[in-house]
Amino acid sequence: MKSFCIKTNNKDIVQYLLNNFTYPNTYISVKKFKIYQNIIIHFTGKKDSKEQSDFYNALSNTLVALIIKFYEKKLLKSIIQSNYFYFSESEQDIILQKCLNYLADKSTVEYQVRIEHIYIAALKYLTNNKFMILSGFVNFRLCNYMKILDYLVDTFVNELVVDREYREFINLLKSYVNSRPSTINTVHFIYKNNNSVILDSNYKKIPFTDDLANLNYISDVSFSENDISLNTLLTLLPQKIIIHLSKESDEFIKTLICIFENRIEFAK
Repeated sequence: MKSFCIKTNNKDIVQYLLNNFTYPNTYISVKKFKIYQNIIIHFTGKKDSKEQSDFYNALSNTLVALIIKFYEKKLLKSIIQSNYFYFSESEQDIILQKCLNYLADKSTVEYQVRIEHIYIAALKYLTNNKFMILSGFVNFRLCNYMKILDYLVDTFVNELVVDREYREFINLLKSYVNSRPSTINTVHFIYKNNNSVILDSNYKKIPFTDDLANLNYISDVSFSENDISLNTLLTLLPQKIIIHLSKESDEFIKTLICIFENRIEFAK
């Protein structure tokens, strides 16, 4: 007989193992020793057999599901609170939820890779030890898994920072637009395949403000045509911008709407 002991103080984890681990020629006993509840899984099949190998595989898969269910959210939260404690509580919650939503998506690479890392670590540990302190295993034996969680947290932190800077940029330009007088009544903004043309109310072309040294309102440092278009509109500050689109609004058009708000109209 081969026995393996999993030590934990979490009653929900004990119940989870009792409810979810079933395998031929096994039985489970639970005993309290000192500070831990001990879930002892007894395998009564042949030693050093395919059946025993399959037993380890099944138990490893159960541990994978258990760790994701009971530990993953706590681990992510700990990473966020430790590394990004200077973020507000609401921002930390946003990062956490983005991580959880991403990891729940079965189409992502990280969804399967993190499962494989936990599985490999669990299988290696089970075959070389007789007992496991579950919290210790999670905290000290899952380095590759933790690297994935660290990477995801960093990714969504960067996304949040970019989004925050974008909102600050938009608010700054909105304040500028609302504090300056218009220099022209109406312009037509023709936008097709990320290329734009600005026309006056008589449909005469208005040249872009394309002196890079004087681009005061660019959205980034790339000096794209969209930046030059935006700078021109911010220089003109028209009372009305009639947008002509060849397809649905993209991010740049949405940015214009955020900045110019009720000055924007769409051509019918």
